[in-house]
Amino acid sequence: MKLNERSLAFYATCDSPADNAGFLYKRGERHTAYHRRWFVLKGNMLFYFEERESREPVGVIVLEGCTVELCDSAEAFAFAIRFGGAKSRTYVLAAESQAAMESWVKSLSRASFDYMRLVVRELEKQLEEMHSGTAGGRGGCQVAPTSWKQKPSGPERSPERLPALPAVLPKENGCAVWNNAPGGDPPLDTCCGGDNSEGSPPTLPPRRRASSSEAGSAGAAVAESPSTFCWLHERYGRAVAQLRKEWLERQPGPRL
Repeated sequence: MKLNERSLAFYATCDSPADNAGFLYKRGERHTAYHRRWFVLKGNMLFYFEERESREPVGVIVLEGCTVELCDSAEAFAFAIRFGGAKSRTYVLAAESQAAMESWVKSLSRASFDYMRLVVRELEKQLEEMHSGTAGGRGGCQVAPTSWKQKPSGPERSPERLPALPAVLPKENGCAVWNNAPGGDPPLDTCCGGDNSEGSPPTLPPRRRASSSEAGSAGAAVAESPSTFCWLHERYGRAVAQLRKEWLERQPGPRL
């Protein structure tokens, strides 16, 4: 890459973000007087302008092979940029406040590529140590997958199996009404007169007592046996299930 005054001026005034910018007092090389200049730090290049609105910089300092340190000077908050070598120039600058001086010293100390190279090496070293530590921890200590489980203090018990839930959940008076799935066959007699090997059926709710006016006409219904009631329940349940199936088939939307 070829650098000249035009390329440097364009880089100094372009819209690329600056690492630091502000007014500093710069001591002259021949005269010890301080002049207020506008400084812009971009990468490892420190540009300074006569005014903040200037289009071209007055000079540039390449921050390679230098050290930034505080110095004694007539101006307060002064610091120096020193380069190695007998004939190298030392730039003496002064900030307007203590906070500004600390900010500039920190930014200038981290601007060189030598500093970035050291940071990258340190990060690579830490990353290698992390990888080696992780690999050593995996290979040096192998634990069985089940060794961490706590053993029960008492005698071991086999896990109890829960009884399977019935396929038909909605019930009425302790008997299944019909299968919820459309098109399913109604269940057989499961509450009255059937053989129940899993256990006794749930208790039926108490019957409603008939009034004196209904005693004569409903005597036969009260005297009916449980098997007759379940037979009637099953018969009408099938009719309701058939009607529900036909109604679902006539629905325009998707079937549930």
